[in-house]
Amino acid sequence: MINVAIAGSSGRMGRSLLSAVFESSDFRLHAALGRMGGPLVGKDAGELVGSPCGVPISGENGAVSGADVLIDFTRPEAALAHLEFCRKMKISMVIGTTGFSQEEKALLADASEDIAIVFAPNMSVGVNLAFKLLEIAASVLGNDYDVEIIEAHHRHKVDAPSGTALKMGEVVAEALGRDLSECAVYGRQGVTGERHASTIGFSTVRGGDIVGDHTVLFAGTGERIEITHKAESRATFATGALRAARFLIGRDAGLYDMRDVLGLR
Repeated sequence: MINVAIAGSSGRMGRSLLSAVFESSDFRLHAALGRMGGPLVGKDAGELVGSPCGVPISGENGAVSGADVLIDFTRPEAALAHLEFCRKMKISMVIGTTGFSQEEKALLADASEDIAIVFAPNMSVGVNLAFKLLEIAASVLGNDYDVEIIEAHHRHKVDAPSGTALKMGEVVAEALGRDLSECAVYGRQGVTGERHASTIGFSTVRGGDIVGDHTVLFAGTGERIEITHKAESRATFATGALRAARFLIGRDAGLYDMRDVLGLR
């Protein structure tokens, strides 16, 4: 059995992860982390999804001690605190948290010298297949097609564009030999002038309970190609995260992503 700890266990993604763990045959919930001082600390984590398990929600990182892997879908500041503890205790991590700065991503890379980490902005198997398809499409279509990325999420999401949309942009930019930091345009307003050929545009929608929709549009002369992924349930991310956790068992220290997990490199 794989002893797994879940950070942010009382959140929307945390509850999906709890359900996935309880439904699996090879995972055991070792620890569930919540916000220190939060109202759910001390309560049975399983009760959040109707499956009491005897594991209380803890506000202390120490509860993770002895776990094989910690799965973290929280926020950057919390994830980095968990990372520091896991590095010290030699506990592998699956990190699906988004919104990291470049400096914070460097901290993840540094920690991966001591522990095995799967870090991906989206754990969905389908989305990661879409990354591969985007790489192929951009390589074939080249610079004759304009690229626009449209993403939509629920009203509670705090970062924009989504980490998945940015990763899509990075994949396309790399395939086209561009630097996303130099060619990305985030929204347009007013008299913007003609579109520059090297631009990769991003459009963001926030509303309702949208789990996650992403479309990459390649617009050429006389035709358009769209690659779209729509998530209907967070269960798809939870399933992917458990797949990533299995991948890490016995794995050497290093920084991996879902392409490694799925054999898409």
